[in-house]
Amino acid sequence: MGVFDRVEKKLEGAVNGVFARAFKGDVQPVEITARLQRELDSEAKLLDRERRLVPNDFTVQLSKHDHDRLAPYSKMLNSEVIPQLREYAAEKSYIFNGPVTIDYELDDSLPTGRFTISSAAVAGVDGSDPSSSQIRKASLVLEVNGIRHPLNPPGVVLGRGTEADLRINDPGISRRHARIEVSGDGADQLITIEDLGSTNGILINGQRVRQATLNAGSRFEIGSTRIAITSPGADV
Repeated sequence: MGVFDRVEKKLEGAVNGVFARAFKGDVQPVEITARLQRELDSEAKLLDRERRLVPNDFTVQLSKHDHDRLAPYSKMLNSEVIPQLREYAAEKSYIFNGPVTIDYELDDSLPTGRFTISSAAVAGVDGSDPSSSQIRKASLVLEVNGIRHPLNPPGVVLGRGTEADLRINDPGISRRHARIEVSGDGADQLITIEDLGSTNGILINGQRVRQATLNAGSRFEIGSTRIAITSPGADV
């Protein structure tokens, strides 16, 4: 029996054993777990000879009929499914960027018995926990995976290691990946980004750069993480 079959059997036993009586709708939990496994396989991106990056953030869209039945049990369902997805990933040398999350959303356009899954590789971010007042006082912020961090002089070092000011748990990011330098203020403020000898570089508009000048509205990628520079009150 292969890895997929073995883990799928384990998932099926755990999920059906806990939820068989609760779920009598058209979409069964085992169908969702099997689809999540296939999502890992189809979205895996090669990092090196032995590791592949897979999504860790999932959204399951359900019809109203199925959402009404499944959503109330989402925490219990995830407590069974997520550990098994982690085991499956470990056996196939898949790497998650951060915590695995599964959300269940209503999609009125779906018929009963049908569901869709969307996913993304979302890196966990560690660093100082900025207060709302710190964000408001900053002239610009870095937006990383929906979280805003003040961007103040003299700047910030981005990376995966403990020596980085803003740690991003993305295996495609080096320990000290890039430095953003901020000087001046107001109209005279200058923002630059510099590659610190990273493995995968910095991408701006799809082009790999070693150094570049940035401003409000700039977007760039390091590893599989997209970062934006914006004003605290702007919609990104």
